[in-house]
Amino acid sequence: MKKFKIDKQTLDELNLLGKFRSGTIYNLFNQVHTRGAEQLLDEMFNNPLTDSRAINERSATFQYFQQQEFSFSFDRQSVATMREYLDTATLGNKTLVYGTTLVHKLLCNLTRDDRYKKNVQGLQAVIQLLNAVKGMLEVFVSASTPFNERVNEVKNVLVNPHLTKLLQTDIYQTLSLGTLAFYEYLLKGKLLSNMESLLHFVYEVDIYQSVAQVAKNHGFQYGHALPAAENILRCTNLRHPSIHKAVGNDLELKESSNVLFLTGANMAGKSTWMKSLGIGLYLAHMGFPVAADSFEFSVRDGLYSSINVADNIGLGYSHFYAEVMRVKEAAVEAARGERLMLIFDELFKGTNVKDAYDGTLAVTGEFAAYEACLFVVSTHIIEVGEALKSVKNIQFRYMPTILENNTPRYTYRLQAGITEDRQGMMIIRNERILDLMNEVV
Repeated sequence: MKKFKIDKQTLDELNLLGKFRSGTIYNLFNQVHTRGAEQLLDEMFNNPLTDSRAINERSATFQYFQQQEFSFSFDRQSVATMREYLDTATLGNKTLVYGTTLVHKLLCNLTRDDRYKKNVQGLQAVIQLLNAVKGMLEVFVSASTPFNERVNEVKNVLVNPHLTKLLQTDIYQTLSLGTLAFYEYLLKGKLLSNMESLLHFVYEVDIYQSVAQVAKNHGFQYGHALPAAENILRCTNLRHPSIHKAVGNDLELKESSNVLFLTGANMAGKSTWMKSLGIGLYLAHMGFPVAADSFEFSVRDGLYSSINVADNIGLGYSHFYAEVMRVKEAAVEAARGERLMLIFDELFKGTNVKDAYDGTLAVTGEFAAYEACLFVVSTHIIEVGEALKSVKNIQFRYMPTILENNTPRYTYRLQAGITEDRQGMMIIRNERILDLMNEVV
């Protein structure tokens, strides 16, 4: 499967990754109970899918868990103990394993050697997990097609007669030396891949259940992936997943109208909604729920944003030059025929108004010609919009500002057209900046 293209700047601007960063989208979904599920979540977040069938299958599994409202309790410590048990090396000979186990038991009685005790706890954890998985399988009677295949794989593992016998073992009774040695040899040898499969199944159930619960709690819906050739993105009530009671908007981008030209005053909500669009597209490619009422999209090759471009002292880049290099990176990828989503907020704000006007006009017009890409650009320079009206595949939207007693109020709702709002000086006057400066003088 082709790797989804996204760089660190875009990941940072959209605040997608990071367990230890505040307010990341990753942390929004990180409600899992086991370390293995967290590692699986990491893998999913770092590897969005680029195949429409794989995306829809994963989404279908999340939806299945949400519809059935499963609730499995996971003993984090037991799962971790089993993981440690399987990771501990053993010998490949039955007799040697028995002899080693006997030595560990003697040392346990004579010294503070805890290897025998850990062996007992490890096998007890295996028995607990086997029973937990058996209970799960009894619940999955009408699993979704992709997940049903996984359920059948695990069922086939549990029919092994040695595991069937182990399932019936009472963990509260003393486990014999022979039992400990035999199952250490078996579980860490011949059946190790089966044990790994059972553990991974627990991780999968953990993440499917947890993500589905997040979707339910926040009212998220699942996207539907289309083949790349259809080249469309259609969403309703798309909003930022991390903002409580965020205002949503509708959008449709397609080959004949692949550019959204967005205007509006500062604080009108342009940047936040553009981030919402990037986050929604990224989550949809993961097969995860999206903060929208509906989200239908053709699979993209990648996602690039330019929202908070900073200067680069190490490379000697000014703010403006960093912006130029960012646009260049996206242009190179688009020229290669990649099907990208490109999001640019306030192009060339690091230079003078005349150059920003010329640059925004030229770049937007050129990107519009790459109809395989979808492009969103915002600007304060509304005159650019007037000059672009002759380009047939650009659609114009703005976020309005409503004045109430000379105080701006923002609806955060997209409207058709180009804004005529110019409230910069009014806000400066409202804050009495000039008055305060005169008072100081």
